[in-house]
Amino acid sequence: MAKRPRKTGKSQADLQELVIVAFAEDWEQAKDYETLLKTNDIPTIIKEEDESEQGGTKGIAVMVPEDFLDEAHVVIESQDAYDDFYDFALEDEGEGDFDSDLFGDDF
Repeated sequence: MAKRPRKTGKSQADLQELVIVAFAEDWEQAKDYETLLKTNDIPTIIKEEDESEQGGTKGIAVMVPEDFLDEAHVVIESQDAYDDFYDFALEDEGEGDFDSDLFGDDF
């Protein structure tokens, strides 16, 4: 029987240097970023940064392999723009009485 080469257990993404693509405000936001990036086939790792690593503040870093950094930025920025537009649309919906004067009893 031929001997199989040993698997190292590391994927190609593990061998690349990880870089921070975003800092999350909380774990929920970090998980949302992770889901968004993984849905777009971007390997993602969440790491809680302590104060010494981040220059005095504590945060949650969303990290990707350096080769995926540009694509990850585009995905996150696109989602943030979509969220901002959606939030703006909901704010406008709640302001004023759109139909109060439009559908009067004059007909």
